[in-house]
Amino acid sequence: MGDARIIPFEGGARGARRSGRSARSAQSAESALRQPVADEPEEFPAEDGEAGEAGEAPDGAEVPVREARRLGAGAGERAGRSRGAGFGMFAGALGGLVGGAARGLAEGLAGPDWEDKAADGLAFLRRRVTGEYEVDEFGFDQELTDQLVMSLLRPLYEKYFRVEVRGLEHVPAKGGALIVANHSGTLPLDALMTQVAVHDHHPEARNLRLLGADLVFQLPLVGELARKSGHTLACHADAERLLSQGELVGVWPEGYKGLGKPFKDRYKLQRFGRGGFVSSALRTGVPIVPCSIVGAEEIYPMIGNFRTLARLLGLPYFPVTPTFPLLGPVGLVPLPTKWRIEFGEPIRTDTYPAHTADDPMVVFNLTDEVRETIQHTIYKVLMHRRSVFF
Repeated sequence: MGDARIIPFEGGARGARRSGRSARSAQSAESALRQPVADEPEEFPAEDGEAGEAGEAPDGAEVPVREARRLGAGAGERAGRSRGAGFGMFAGALGGLVGGAARGLAEGLAGPDWEDKAADGLAFLRRRVTGEYEVDEFGFDQELTDQLVMSLLRPLYEKYFRVEVRGLEHVPAKGGALIVANHSGTLPLDALMTQVAVHDHHPEARNLRLLGADLVFQLPLVGELARKSGHTLACHADAERLLSQGELVGVWPEGYKGLGKPFKDRYKLQRFGRGGFVSSALRTGVPIVPCSIVGAEEIYPMIGNFRTLARLLGLPYFPVTPTFPLLGPVGLVPLPTKWRIEFGEPIRTDTYPAHTADDPMVVFNLTDEVRETIQHTIYKVLMHRRSVFF
């Protein structure tokens, strides 16, 4: 596709003379479209991301309204008035050609240069092929996470689960911290959505390094991708090393007990293990940030468990939901529930002496405090929730 030029439409007799049409035809067109002359472009203000009238363009760009309406007819004009996220160049141009969406066409033409994006993509592929990229000692690939992993998870976060996040000001801007959250949903999508929330919405765009179970890293392809995304095995040594290096670490201490609990026990926190995460925080002196997740419990309502089949397959559980395994692979599609992730005030550990990390009573008390904080916040959010899906 060649370089596209936006030619301002000129109404009135002057526009008619330049196009070779009669003054009478130009006056009819001007009356029908009510389009201002190019010397005095009319503005269509849009507030808070709301789309303006058909024919508007972002940043004051002019739009060939006559051509847009000719391409799209009535359906294109309605599409141009739709509310929603702005389209990229390709989506905008395609929407203008297929649906005649005037606003989509304008944003596609006036958006970022597609050649720059293509060049960036090719440069990324070249670095992957030639090995000109860096990974840390845990296998974390920053570039791959930003360019690929987050791009795949972001639509699920923004469009499907429509996650609302609060309390990110409680997550430190720098230095080590341990985020502790409740676990649910049959599959660990809650951990991935929390990673996107911190990466995309924290002022410092921090990377959340998740601690996963050994089963995650035993799965083909999944384990390798988890390493590349910054995840590591849930053990004291790895957790303390990351925290001492100033990393943001996420842990879900309920483990499989939280993921695989029946639907009737939803939003009832299970036991937080032996409090190993508290010991790691005490040894490194980092704060513990409680995190409460509401909405993940309903994506796969677990109404049964094939324990025998789970043992044969080496799985902690084999879930039975209203759609799986009855509908086969279609049953693996999660329900589009509305999520909310809320981060609470950090609990300091640097005020405790170093030897308290081995004191069972101190560890138990701190573990219980974190668990009760998360549970209380979950109940508070549930009291104000009007719908599971909206």
